[in-house]
Amino acid sequence: MVPNLRTPLTPFLSILIAGFLACTILMMTVSNSSAKQDDTTGEITVPSGGDSKINILPVAEDEAIEDRLTKILEATGWFFDISVAVEEGVVFMNGRTDTEDYRKWAGELARKIPDVAAVVNHIQVIAPSFWDMTPVFNEMNEMWKASLKKLPRLMLGIAALLIFLLFIRIIIRYFSSILDRRLKPLLRDVASRITTVLAVLIGIYFALQIAGLSSLATTILGGTGIAGLVAGIAFRDILENYLASILISLRNPFRIGDMVEINAHTGIVEKVTTRGTVLMNLDGNHVQIPNSIVYKSIIRNYTANPNCRGTFEVGIGFDNEISFAQKIVFTILSEHPAVLDTPEALVLVNSLGSATVKLKVYFWYNLSVHNGFKLTSSLLRLVKSSFEKENISMPDEAREVLFPHGISVRMEEQPQPPDRLQQKEFIGPQDSEELSTSAEGHLASEDVQLRGQARASRTPEEGENLLEE
Repeated sequence: MVPNLRTPLTPFLSILIAGFLACTILMMTVSNSSAKQDDTTGEITVPSGGDSKINILPVAEDEAIEDRLTKILEATGWFFDISVAVEEGVVFMNGRTDTEDYRKWAGELARKIPDVAAVVNHIQVIAPSFWDMTPVFNEMNEMWKASLKKLPRLMLGIAALLIFLLFIRIIIRYFSSILDRRLKPLLRDVASRITTVLAVLIGIYFALQIAGLSSLATTILGGTGIAGLVAGIAFRDILENYLASILISLRNPFRIGDMVEINAHTGIVEKVTTRGTVLMNLDGNHVQIPNSIVYKSIIRNYTANPNCRGTFEVGIGFDNEISFAQKIVFTILSEHPAVLDTPEALVLVNSLGSATVKLKVYFWYNLSVHNGFKLTSSLLRLVKSSFEKENISMPDEAREVLFPHGISVRMEEQPQPPDRLQQKEFIGPQDSEELSTSAEGHLASEDVQLRGQARASRTPEEGENLLEE
């Protein structure tokens, strides 16, 4: 009996065939799953990023490339009316986009797809409209988002600034109370302003630093310095007057009510502001002199020393005794109540003129009590009256007279004039001659009247009086 060899192999072959079929099915399932995964997880790389490829299928057909590339371009949202056509591996792209970078990116994307032989990029860049405000809105949106991110630090910086200014205000008040007793109003004002400006700038700088705006803080400080330099150049005259007012307030060359002479202007000081000095001149008019001119000019203060020297000149004939004429004038000065005894008055021979001997008279008087012009008038009147009484001639200057046909001259002997020094002493003007008249205003000083006019008048210069305590 021949054994049946096929019987034992049948189960083995059946198991082997079943295993082969199972492996085949499993491999096909894994292959399909891998193909699907590759189809759904393709990556898009921007041109600046490497040479990575986009795999579609091992052997891609034109329709698959066309479909895949169209989906990618549409998914970006960068392209409008996009259309992709593929023929024999040549990609034709049409459509529109906003920028040239997007157009180049689409071309490089197509070249990275396998089995693409060439790319024909017909995508057009849309020219932006002149009235397109989208970039502006986008920029404002970005700025708004950035501001919201920095808002907490900004609020913290503002709080720090307020606290800093409050602290500085307390310190300034404390020091102002000390300076009020030592400085004048202008200096207190200047010190307060400078301190306040510096404190505010420092506070703003630290507040911006806390808010994270360091560059802005540096710009503000630099811009403040440049702005100060430009303002100093543009307003040089104003700044010069302001600085001069500070120096005048420090030096005190005069006070309110003093009679001074500044730059050929004489008057009573009424007011000094940051711009100029206001005088009321002897005519009752206001004169405003810029402080820069006041500080650089020669200032003559008549009130600082009330004693003032006056002078006048008188001429006598050559035939008169000079010493006797000097004695007459000196006696008048000594007996006049408005002339001071100290310093002593002087009557000096000043020059010899063509027809007269000129006497120069010096005398002192109290400017706060008597007016120099009125006193000079009174003295000249008394000297003339006394000279006429004592027969002292006061001839006019010689003039040349021509006699074309000549003139006969007969000399006569004249008696020798008596020596006046041997005669009676000169006792001064007669009692009938008044020392002062109503026409001369009784020699009274006009300072009091001018000060009264200054108080009653409207001061044309506005601003705080820097000389008032």
